[in-house]
Amino acid sequence: MSFKNLFATIACLLCASALAQPATTYGVADFVKKDIFDRIKLSPSGAYYAATFRAEDRTVLAILRRADKKKTATFVRGRNSHIEDFWWVNNERVLISTSEKIGTLAAPRLTGEIYGINVDGSKSDILVGQGVRDTTMPGRQKLKKVEMIAAHLVDDLIDDDTHVIITTRPFTDDPKTRAEKLDVYTGQRTLIARAPIRNADFYTDNKGVVRFAEGSGVDNISRTYYRASDGAEWELVNDHSVSGISEWPVGFSEDNRIAYLQVQRAQGPDVWMAMDVATRKRSLVLSDDDTDPESAIFRGNTGIPVGAYFMDGKPRTVFFDNASREARLHRGLETAFPDQDVSITSYTTDGKLALLRVAGDRNPGAFFVFDIAASKAHFLVSSRSWLDRERMAQMRPITMTARDGLVLNGYLTVPHGSDGKHLPLVVMPHGGPFDVYDRWAFDDDIQLLAAKGYAVLQINFRGSGNRGKSFKEAGARQWGLKMQDDVTDATHWAIEQGIADARRICIYGVSYGAYSALMGVAREPALYQCAVGYVGVYDLPMMHKKGDIQQSGSGETYLNDWVGTIESVAKVSPTHLAARIKVPVFLVAGGEDERAPIAHSKLMEQALIDAGVPVETLYVKREGHGFYVEANRSAYYTHLLAFLARHLGTNPSTIK
Repeated sequence: MSFKNLFATIACLLCASALAQPATTYGVADFVKKDIFDRIKLSPSGAYYAATFRAEDRTVLAILRRADKKKTATFVRGRNSHIEDFWWVNNERVLISTSEKIGTLAAPRLTGEIYGINVDGSKSDILVGQGVRDTTMPGRQKLKKVEMIAAHLVDDLIDDDTHVIITTRPFTDDPKTRAEKLDVYTGQRTLIARAPIRNADFYTDNKGVVRFAEGSGVDNISRTYYRASDGAEWELVNDHSVSGISEWPVGFSEDNRIAYLQVQRAQGPDVWMAMDVATRKRSLVLSDDDTDPESAIFRGNTGIPVGAYFMDGKPRTVFFDNASREARLHRGLETAFPDQDVSITSYTTDGKLALLRVAGDRNPGAFFVFDIAASKAHFLVSSRSWLDRERMAQMRPITMTARDGLVLNGYLTVPHGSDGKHLPLVVMPHGGPFDVYDRWAFDDDIQLLAAKGYAVLQINFRGSGNRGKSFKEAGARQWGLKMQDDVTDATHWAIEQGIADARRICIYGVSYGAYSALMGVAREPALYQCAVGYVGVYDLPMMHKKGDIQQSGSGETYLNDWVGTIESVAKVSPTHLAARIKVPVFLVAGGEDERAPIAHSKLMEQALIDAGVPVETLYVKREGHGFYVEANRSAYYTHLLAFLARHLGTNPSTIK
């Protein structure tokens, strides 16, 4: 579909009367089709929307007039280029931060380029980053610097329509960063501060003054610095090598006298502390018994924190003051949209309108314009109007105990309408693995599998995020060991609970999850009937030599500290354990994958062939860490479902 036709379709879909009718049956095509919109934000005046949506291998930003839904501007870059974020900096101008992803599942890598565009499409230009070119006419002042740097936004300066604060960092390993003021029209930059540590992020107060810097050097040791004002000397306020914990700012109180920090603890989850910047006295303001604060809730369009989201099985909000306007607003929205995750993407400057995103385990997302004074939400658009949320499967939070007594959390999804007993089960360890965690949300893979009759089990094994420092560190150098034991124990739990048919269980994962899938069938050859690895890593010594992690000093430190030294990891590499695998395997990889190079899959395939293990493969040369092209995604999921049907005994004729 051309962009012209796509925009015409989107304009139609923005009309509440133009809702697609859900299908009567669901197949692969329904779950590989991309969302209509990814994110939507209101302009400060409320006159426009800025919205992103995903084309085949890139993200597109469109600006639409709210009154008539007409497109007024478009921003799009080339293949694998995505819009990482965007911000209304005044009523006529949007700033755009771009990233690059070689595959749908790759972590986005910021290109370091920031662009600006007006609502009418004029003055669309790169402002800072490696793509800046010298176009200055002879005799005129050069405004934009031609410099190989990466930049990202720190503060959009709500009271300044012309400038923002950015961080800039040179393209060198483990660089030292700078904070600069950027003119949003000309790209002219002015130095504000230099970081006292490498790989630093800056944090500003409510007047736009840079007050904190947090970063780490080649040693990956976090250090946090504070300064009292512009031009003041940096003071070290936390050194992980001394305190044993990391901390980073969340924001400031309205009068800038209190800094809110997310602070790790030696045991248990992270907490929020309020630090009096004059006395450095600290007090606890937010905490949970086992879950980290996931993200901040701010007052309107400001950077003033008023509460936090916790992903405690299901999303939950906690506020400093339950009687505050923001707390009452969120409680009202939670009542209006029960059992949903409600977030506010943007407010108008006058505080009269907010843009809501409402989503859940069965709801891929819908957007509403909320009239705050009238307490009325007006439907705008559904991300996937062709899916009936009432027929999607529910994710149920679960808790179980590992063999060594560690309590683990996760999710169980059973097919809609099922009694949840003696089902074919797919165990899905997540990717990452560290600091990543499965959360309560709509997931294409899970819903597709559930639609075809499978129960799906996800477990946040040790090393996962959202449970604090000690839980994460319990996974250090435990690839294929205790981390794998947790997945095994979760599988046995599903059998003991009567959920899984012990003779029909497959383990399937992506990236690290693919590694875990192959290690699962190597270590437990009688527990699973098959394994699927999608864009996986299977030879851990190769991780030290090939891919995008080890290319910097801090990356090599990470591999040694968290995965294991090159000498120690061969014994927990599936490529070295193929002879122990006794069940069929399906391997999928992209030829352009930089995170998990296809060499891993090909080496694993050959090891399986040499061991006499049945192996099927799907390799796509022009795909990366996860497939973009809809035809390739359809082919993958069709093959996946057929593979599962053959080995778990379900009926492949139901596959569409």
